[in-house]
Amino acid sequence: MNPERFRDSKSGQVIQVGKGKTAYWAFVPHPLPPNIPPDWGLTRALSEADRALSELAGLGRTMPNPHLLIGPFVRREAVLSSRIEGTQADITDLYAYEAGQLPQPGAEMHPPESDVREVLNYVNALEYGLKRLNTLPVSLRLMRELHERLLAGVRGEHATPGEFRRAQNWIGPPGCTLNEATFVPPPVPQMHEALDALEKYLHSDDVYPPLLRLALVHYQFEAIHPFVDGNGRIGRLLLSLLLVQWGLLPLPLLYLSAYFYRHRQAYYDLLLAVSERGDWHDWLLFFLRGVAEQAEDATTRAKKLQDLQEEWRTRLAQARTSALALRLADSLFANPILTIPQAQRLLQVGSYHSARKNVEKLVSAGILHPAEETTYGKTYMAIEILRIIHDEFQDTE
Repeated sequence: MNPERFRDSKSGQVIQVGKGKTAYWAFVPHPLPPNIPPDWGLTRALSEADRALSELAGLGRTMPNPHLLIGPFVRREAVLSSRIEGTQADITDLYAYEAGQLPQPGAEMHPPESDVREVLNYVNALEYGLKRLNTLPVSLRLMRELHERLLAGVRGEHATPGEFRRAQNWIGPPGCTLNEATFVPPPVPQMHEALDALEKYLHSDDVYPPLLRLALVHYQFEAIHPFVDGNGRIGRLLLSLLLVQWGLLPLPLLYLSAYFYRHRQAYYDLLLAVSERGDWHDWLLFFLRGVAEQAEDATTRAKKLQDLQEEWRTRLAQARTSALALRLADSLFANPILTIPQAQRLLQVGSYHSARKNVEKLVSAGILHPAEETTYGKTYMAIEILRIIHDEFQDTE
């Protein structure tokens, strides 16, 4: 790491670690909060982000059964946050895997099972974190618990899941050394000091508005880089939890990974610019624009899912289908890919024939569509749900 690039930074300091040929430079961020001069551009961006977020929060409070719609949002976030780190799985792969439809060995057009498991671990960690907020606020302890679940049984499980790092790490091109790295986070002793300061900041009062605090916390966590692996995913996961904990949203409906993925080079460059030059302004502006954009996008998707649910209910009522078929249709918002045995468990019916009959009713109504035959039997997909939440969907009209 070239220390000259960080000499004039107001967000931290570079320190030399070691002596002689083994010496290297590392960056230690100053405790939060920084001094951010008043700026009308930031004020306008903050106002737009707050307005978009408030609309999404209001929608979440008025949904008759919002928990049916949370699952798709959580899974979309898991796919895109993991994709920033290089995984190839998409939302359909994830749902198919959860339905027990494993990719066939050597099959084309399917990501490795390890990629899908990484995404599923993100889902599990996020769902665990949301439940854990009932008993434990975002804290160093919760970060470790989330990390343990994120890396369970996947590549990176060698990276001490659930523990902060005990050695120096660095960020840079593959195969680079410490001195060739783009960025070297704090050595272990300074890392623990920075983490303690970050935890105190999370639990303190601050004059800055919550969305600005959220951006500050995200930068700080990434600059500290406290884990051997998984720092990016944990940092983005914490955003979702803090939005709920700080009362900005009643439910986990906003996720920023789609925005970060679309602008991933700017995302990395702006975080680095804070460390190198103390450029908080451009990072905060970028972050607030992301909140506004993704809040509007989430509102659109949520409304489309609500409209689809009502359309299906009308369609099934006109066909005079049973209450079981209606219940199965509602369950598709949590599990849009399923098999008949899964439908049998969801409906809690003892008869395979009864479950198949209700699945066939949804097929006749155009709600379910048969997918490919597998070794586990026939799979059915709610294509309209998948289309709404697919990661490339950009319609916000």
